[in-house]
Amino acid sequence: MTTSRIFAPMREHVTKVRYSTQWQRPLITVLLLILGSWLVACSTSKVNYRNGRYYSARDMARMKAADRRRGAAPAVVKSKVKTSTPAGRTKTVARRPAAPAARPLPANVPRQMAVVIETARSFQGTPYKFGGTSRLGMDCSGLLLESFAAINVAIPRSSNEQALWGEQIRPQELRPGDLVFFGASPGSSTITHVGLITEASAESVQFIHSSSSLGVVENALETDYYLSRFIKAVRPRL
Repeated sequence: MTTSRIFAPMREHVTKVRYSTQWQRPLITVLLLILGSWLVACSTSKVNYRNGRYYSARDMARMKAADRRRGAAPAVVKSKVKTSTPAGRTKTVARRPAAPAARPLPANVPRQMAVVIETARSFQGTPYKFGGTSRLGMDCSGLLLESFAAINVAIPRSSNEQALWGEQIRPQELRPGDLVFFGASPGSSTITHVGLITEASAESVQFIHSSSSLGVVENALETDYYLSRFIKAVRPRL
C-alpha cells in the first residue's frame, strides 16, 4: 500500500520538510556562539576597574562623585598623533581621558621643581606602555625621566635606581617634587612603581604617575590601595 502513487507526493513532501529544517541547526549554533562571546565580553569588561582593582557599581559611583567634587573631568576625548614610518607619514587616532584641571602650585615650590611637575602634568592622558618615554605611551619611571629632562637633569631609568637617587624622607615630610615608591602588592618590599608628588597639604597628598591601567593620572596617596603598597619616599638630588 505504501508503494501506491497516492502516497508518493506525501513522501516527497515529508522529505522536503525534513530537509528544509536542517538549515536551522547551523543558525542556532552561530547564535549560541555570538551569545557566548557577548557574555564573555561582559564578564571581562573593565568598566568597573580602576588602578588595577575591581569595584562594585556603587563604589564606582561614589568615586566618580568624589572626582566631580574635586573638579576632575573623566570624559574621554580623541587626540590625533602623527608618527613616521618607513612607508611614509601616517596618523594614529588614540582615545585618551581628558586631563583634569590642575590646581596651581604653591608659591613656595622652587621654580625648577615647578617645571618638572608642570611637564609631568602635560603628559596626563598618555597611555601606559612598558619601556615607553613618549606621548604615544610611557611607563612610570619613563614619566619621571622625561619630566626631569625638562630642566636638563638626567635621572636613573628604572624605579629601583630612582629610589636611590636622593635622600629618603618620612611620609610626614612630603612636599611637591618628592618621589614615592610602591610595591606590586600590599606589604611588598620590592619596588615596582614610582610617582611624583604634585600637592602636599593637611587635607590631601596627590601624586602623578603612569598607571598600568589608566595611563598618566593624578591620584591621592592616602587611599587604601596606595597606602598598603607604599614602600618609601625620596627627595630628589638636584
